[in-house]
Amino acid sequence: MAVPKRRTSKQRKRKRRTHHKAQDTAHQACPNCGDPKRPHRVCVTCGHYAAREVVRIEDF
Repeated sequence: MAVPKRRTSKQRKRKRRTHHKAQDTAHQACPNCGDPKRPHRVCVTCGHYAAREVVRIEDF
């Protein structure tokens, strides 16, 4: 069985893990109101999805 001769340093370990990070969430402009929204989800500002109103948003 292979055993490491030396301990892996913190620096080497952290260099290897630089790509293990959370990615930014994607956003796109809502075609109805123009506010940023997540793709394939109902817009929280106007309640539209795929050019039709899905959720009625009450103005307070």
